[in-house]
Amino acid sequence: MRTFSAIRFRKTIFTRLVVTYVLVILPIILLGFYLYQWSYENASQDISRATNMQLSHYFDELEREVEWMGLQQFDILEDEILNKLAVTWSSMDPPEQRERLNYVAQRLTSFKNSSAYIKDIYVHIRTMNKTVSASNAVTAFDSERFSRFDAASIRREHRLIRWGDTLHLSAAKFSGRRGELPLFIVQIELDPERLRSSLQQVHLYPESGSFLMSERSGFVLSSDPDSATIIQSYLSERKSYRELTALLDMDGVLYQVDQVYSEPLEMTIATYLPEETVRLPLSKFYNWAWIFAIASLMAIILISYSTYKFIHKPLFLLVQGFKRMEGGALNIPIKHEQQDEFGYLYHRFNHMLKKLQSLIDQDFKQKMMMQRAELKQLQSQINPHFLYNSFFILNSLAKTGDVERIEEFTDMLGEYFRFITRNGEDHVPLAEEVRHSRMYTEIQKLRFSRRITVQFDELPESMHRIRVPRLIIQPIIENAYEHSLEKMLDEGRLRVTFEEAADAVCVIIENNGEPISEEALEDLRYRLHHPSESYEMTGIMNIHRRLILTYGEASGLQLSRSELGGLKVVIRIGWEEARDVSSVDRG
Repeated sequence: MRTFSAIRFRKTIFTRLVVTYVLVILPIILLGFYLYQWSYENASQDISRATNMQLSHYFDELEREVEWMGLQQFDILEDEILNKLAVTWSSMDPPEQRERLNYVAQRLTSFKNSSAYIKDIYVHIRTMNKTVSASNAVTAFDSERFSRFDAASIRREHRLIRWGDTLHLSAAKFSGRRGELPLFIVQIELDPERLRSSLQQVHLYPESGSFLMSERSGFVLSSDPDSATIIQSYLSERKSYRELTALLDMDGVLYQVDQVYSEPLEMTIATYLPEETVRLPLSKFYNWAWIFAIASLMAIILISYSTYKFIHKPLFLLVQGFKRMEGGALNIPIKHEQQDEFGYLYHRFNHMLKKLQSLIDQDFKQKMMMQRAELKQLQSQINPHFLYNSFFILNSLAKTGDVERIEEFTDMLGEYFRFITRNGEDHVPLAEEVRHSRMYTEIQKLRFSRRITVQFDELPESMHRIRVPRLIIQPIIENAYEHSLEKMLDEGRLRVTFEEAADAVCVIIENNGEPISEEALEDLRYRLHHPSESYEMTGIMNIHRRLILTYGEASGLQLSRSELGGLKVVIRIGWEEARDVSSVDRG
């Protein structure tokens, strides 16, 4: 397999990590040399500038996280399965309910695990009277949370909603009816401990502290639990959100306060540092700056090499494994001797390959067994009515002494029953299936020669060798006789034709029986495409299911109103799928 191109290499995680290392460390190195050029009197301004950069970077990251959460929240809000679950819950059967609830819970868990700032995600579904969360799966409906965030959406509160000591993101899905409560509400609860931990990342000195606040909602989160007095003094003395740096006198101790305001989040982050710490002598800064610069460059090189060796290369092997799997190669495991996280991933990947192979084999065997079982069922459904009529015909011929026709009829009858009762193979050439069906119509002609006209076209030569499941045409013809043609007082017509298209071949059976209503036709189509529901397994449904199992969803039966006036049944078989079945049978 060829390696990544230069363009793709620039987009790899390794390249981005290296660039991130450089972007994070290089500004600090440049800032160190820049600060050296200033005198001790300007140290406060320089540190404030660096602090504000840290704060801005912090807010940029937090805004991106919140923006991403909002996009994912909207995506969940528009999730087709969730919406269908909320609207059609009462009409679903229990297995389908469990399956879709599991899907929602798994999606919430995946969303929660994608961001360290998320404590939990809830979907409060009013129509189901249930609440689904990433941590607790499915629980009873939390009406308190639903009411709180429904009220927040009505009042159009700002983006981050305070509830108790935590911040939340909320979005509601409305049904579109005026005055009606939302169908469901998606609530994201942010993790205050993770936010508090992230605040410590903006500290430049051990003596400094920081806090995050929203004056509009009254939410305050501090990195230091003992900083309540400083925060109260800050709130009472500051003049504007936009004021970046200020000195705060707290019981005779000056604190330098740096702050940044985020308009999208409507929040302020501020750090405070004792002024005496800011003004410590910087006499040794130059030497340490060089040491720091060299150490940083060495760190970049070492981290880049470690990232390439321990992350990029193993990850690339995993990507190659998935590409081989997408190409259908399920017998090439990944070899990795290191007992690390990638070793575990490779082990599970190899286990997944084996499981996939096992499931494919199992699914194939199940389909084959189902086809055989349904064929046995179809063979056992020999119509007694047809058998009785055959004996009556034979009796009539015997009474007239027509020995030649008796011989012909018994031959046809013997061939008919031999074909439907033999167990040698599940698939036969289409020409043989058509010959059996034509023989059935010839038998019926002896009964209805004066009342029913049969047009049975010749099978095209190109379709003779197509392998099809046995008994897919004759039961449909028998159905036409039993439910339509036998009851007609006027002349009945049965027509069997064949068509070839670029992607499929079709066998068309139609009659001029009693016209079928649109409601009855739709009911037949619905039953045909919903075999899992509690309907009796009729011959047509049996045939449709066997065709789908053999050739795939693109094949099967198609029902419509015939130009002759009665029902039109089209047996559709895809060319490619037919070739695959033929090759398997030959193998």
